[in-house]
Amino acid sequence: MSHGVAGLRPGLARSLYLETTSRCNSRCETCILTFGGREPEKDLGWEAFRRVVDQFPALERVLLHGIGEPLLNRALPRMIGHLKGRGATVLFNSNAITLSPRLRTALIESGLDELRVSLDAATAPTYDKVRGVDAFDRVVANLSALAAAKREAGAARPRVSLWVTALKANIDEIAGLVLLAARVGAEGVNLQRLVYNGLGLATEEQSLHGRLLEREAALIHQAAATAREAGIVFSASGAVAPEVSLTPARAGRPWSACLRPFSLVYVTVHGNVLPCCIAPWITERYDGIVLGNLFRQSLEEIWWGPRYLDFRAAIQTEAPPEPCRGCGVRWSL
Repeated sequence: MSHGVAGLRPGLARSLYLETTSRCNSRCETCILTFGGREPEKDLGWEAFRRVVDQFPALERVLLHGIGEPLLNRALPRMIGHLKGRGATVLFNSNAITLSPRLRTALIESGLDELRVSLDAATAPTYDKVRGVDAFDRVVANLSALAAAKREAGAARPRVSLWVTALKANIDEIAGLVLLAARVGAEGVNLQRLVYNGLGLATEEQSLHGRLLEREAALIHQAAATAREAGIVFSASGAVAPEVSLTPARAGRPWSACLRPFSLVYVTVHGNVLPCCIAPWITERYDGIVLGNLFRQSLEEIWWGPRYLDFRAAIQTEAPPEPCRGCGVRWSL
């Protein structure tokens, strides 16, 4: 495959997804980590963090999450503060189980822009079923306490949003999640498409993408109406309306519309560079999506190297890389 295809050698990425740990304190029935993960468990140390981020001449947006729970890394607030000092917008997804008083204060003082809380339910039984731990009440209490801490500090940040993976098993609780968001001081609710791989609840049968029944569509419309009344932003993967995110993309080659391999870098806690945050969830050949390693190679060597160039070229064809074949592009931003 030619490496000289026009447009396949973009400027260095200014957007970074960086795993701060590959450990987690949930056992989600939709997560590959529950069923073995992709890499050995590890926390990203401060020096390793600097080895990654210092290779980027400019960083506009950094998401400090991947496969793992960021709050388990004790250096997280320091990492956020460093990135804010570089002028980046910083956010991460979390289960908020360990959002202690110390961490609440540290996150507010760090300048964190957004805390995205993966909740997946509006009741404790459904939370237990989907997320595999008995922590619903603790999470709700932690979020309420964070809202109180922000008020006491006179701080508008971090913005808090609730994230829910839409399943057949939890779609009945979408409107209730909007009401919960209003109660705990969250500003938005974001509906995500299920990435299914046949493990746990991550099955095609649980997916609503392209399978939205009339009753389920009505539940989403009800949630949208509830959100408008409550002043809550109700959105979905790909920054589109929830019902749009669950509608299959255009026929043909939807993967060819993907800009991620041209605009961002995903780095695991072990330094492996992947094309996006979705690829490790659905690939059957993990080694095939590793485009380089930032602990052994420079960013320039990887970003403009043959693996990245070949990957970018392949998504413009009828035979894209293996993890891209089931992607309809509309995933979280």
